[in-house]
Amino acid sequence: MSGDQFSMFGDGDGRMAEQRQPDILPDPNRVRRRLHGILETARAAPDVPWPEKKQRVWRIVFPNMAKWLPDDEADQLCFEFAQEMERLGLAA
Repeated sequence: MSGDQFSMFGDGDGRMAEQRQPDILPDPNRVRRRLHGILETARAAPDVPWPEKKQRVWRIVFPNMAKWLPDDEADQLCFEFAQEMERLGLAA
């Protein structure tokens, strides 16, 4: 290897500048609207509105999305979602 290549990672003028990643945080209002939309879809359905694979996805994604909201709101939405999933599971 040439000396120039080593300088990318060490000290000196040839060193690659460290790039700081921008903070990417979801908009809580957008998350809230999305979660309420999913919950309303579930509430309006007489039986499971999603194929089995999508159900599994929502069971994982819904609580993870809720983490971007205040704890009490997230807990309530997750509780309501779990109730609807149980209801839909019993109706199937």
